[in-house]
Amino acid sequence: PESHGVETIDRIIVDLFADAIKAAYPGLPQTIVPAITTGRDFANGEYQCNSAMQLTRLVKDAGLPDPPKTPQECGERIVAALATSAAIEQCNVAPQGFINIKLRKQYVTESLYSMLKTGLKPPLQPKQRVLIDFSSPNIAKEMHVGHLRSTIIGECLSRTFEFCGHDVLRINHVGDWGTQFGMLISHLTDIYPDFKTNTPPISDLVAFYKESKQRFDADSEFKERAQKAVVKLQSGDEDSLQAWQKLCEVSRVEFEKIYDRLDVTVEERGESFYNPYMPGMVEELMERGLASESKGAKVVISGTHRPLTELSPADVERITQYYFLKEPLS
Repeated sequence: PESHGVETIDRIIVDLFADAIKAAYPGLPQTIVPAITTGRDFANGEYQCNSAMQLTRLVKDAGLPDPPKTPQECGERIVAALATSAAIEQCNVAPQGFINIKLRKQYVTESLYSMLKTGLKPPLQPKQRVLIDFSSPNIAKEMHVGHLRSTIIGECLSRTFEFCGHDVLRINHVGDWGTQFGMLISHLTDIYPDFKTNTPPISDLVAFYKESKQRFDADSEFKERAQKAVVKLQSGDEDSLQAWQKLCEVSRVEFEKIYDRLDVTVEERGESFYNPYMPGMVEELMERGLASESKGAKVVISGTHRPLTELSPADVERITQYYFLKEPLS
């Protein structure tokens, strides 16, 4: 894994004193994490190490040779083992064993200058691939406040993870498939029969949706045609797919206006994206006994937790590797 960013002063001091404790007392059976705090009096030091009192007892209890007699002596041995660092100017040990740490002014000045010049740096951490699913509006409908809330939160999280050096997938799982497209396609072909050659001038897709819904509820003949249109669409009928694509394109134009205003970037991966994978999933569910046929349809058996609990680690790994981890992180 690759690390990004720059070490903080806190991290540098913790690592320096951890190494010094290990060097001063190599026989300790456990790793000691130094107790580093900000200094009580900045005249003596900006930081303070408060580990000497605990170490004095631990060294004695471990039966190590030549244990320190006092916390102050323990602290002096730690300082003596401390490696030279550009960050630390000097250390002095108080009678109680507290180690006062004075930072080098040049180091602080250069760190602040770098921060002002190039901005804050993220903390060191392994680079990972992060998937954030957000926004997810529905085709032929306007975004409501829930979509906008998700969009803003998702964008904030994406930027935060990207700032920390991670590889972020911004997935927009739009609602671009379903039974509602039967009435939309039927309404489109009635009003704009030449939609394949001339882009329909649908400026208000929400009004278009309401018109088709009113016809669906009031006109039984239209309702029957709409239901048949759904079957044709899901069966891959070319004309139906072209009509569906036109409706999706009109919606995308409207969505992009909002995303542009909010400066949001997303990668569309709607419901229709998964259509090619459905036959294989249905077949696997049937083979596992998790689905059965009912009135010509394949249905998942209800009343059991098996569909979730029977996902093996191999299943999870295959899903994550195939959909999201194809490309190596660099």
